[in-house]
Amino acid sequence: MELSCKVEYAMISLLELASQPNPNKPLQIKQVAEKHGIPERYLEQVFTLLRRAGILQSQRGSKGGYILARQSWQITLLDIFNSLEDPKPNSRQVVSTQTDRSLIRDVWSEAQQSAREVLHRYTLKDLCQKLDDRRQVNSMYYI
Repeated sequence: MELSCKVEYAMISLLELASQPNPNKPLQIKQVAEKHGIPERYLEQVFTLLRRAGILQSQRGSKGGYILARQSWQITLLDIFNSLEDPKPNSRQVVSTQTDRSLIRDVWSEAQQSAREVLHRYTLKDLCQKLDDRRQVNSMYYI
């Protein structure tokens, strides 16, 4: 399991949506892409996947855009990851009689499971809180 650009861009964008003062006011892809330096066309593809997964809702019209489909505390990082990446750990099965290969695959599987458990523990709301905390620390200065 690794952090792909697709997942990173999705989390940055969803964090932007979740931290808006008015959660019912849609944000346009162009706004998010420009603010965070994400290619707009790529973000369109990511948002389409997130909409299909029930994480985002789209609103049409001149003031349209995207909003979260659920409350930020209801969306786990694992939900986001699973909507963009294959949720099954490496499903490629190689039949091997070698004990060392079997052992390595077992340990790798355990590591992936641990990563999934961590992603399941955190929500978008948790990320918003951590972001606010970091901004407060970074905005402090000393005389």
